[in-house]
Amino acid sequence: MTAEPGKVLEALDIQRVLALLPHRYPFLMVDRVEKIDSDNSAVGIKAVTINEPHFQGHFPGRPVMPGVLLIEGMAQTAGAICILSRGTNSPSVVYFLTIDNCKFRRPVVPGDVVEFHMTKTAKRRNMWWYHGEAKVNGEIVAEADLGAMLGE
Repeated sequence: MTAEPGKVLEALDIQRVLALLPHRYPFLMVDRVEKIDSDNSAVGIKAVTINEPHFQGHFPGRPVMPGVLLIEGMAQTAGAICILSRGTNSPSVVYFLTIDNCKFRRPVVPGDVVEFHMTKTAKRRNMWWYHGEAKVNGEIVAEADLGAMLGE
């Protein structure tokens, strides 16, 4: 399925996310992607559960999702729609270019459902830049400006 500019596609379930992204457990941070508008915007969904391996050490007795994994979830959401927008030619590698203006507002804990709201701010050739907001129950828990490049 190739995305057309301005066309909203159906949601990507976990099988489609796995087909698009090279990430696998325990580093896959997106369970599904919804509200896709070509490579312009999308919302990635992550259900946070206590059985994720990072909670064993971050932190015992008070599990908190590492902020860097929230940023990774944003990047994976953006990466999925970038790859989807290119059609059937999936890249062999995705490079993270930049992380700017990153802020963490409150902890994310097991039981939370995180929404990664990604909005494209620029594109040049095989490079994309997005503004991302991670939200739990409509409240921003983290935000950042991200850039990535797709390789062949």
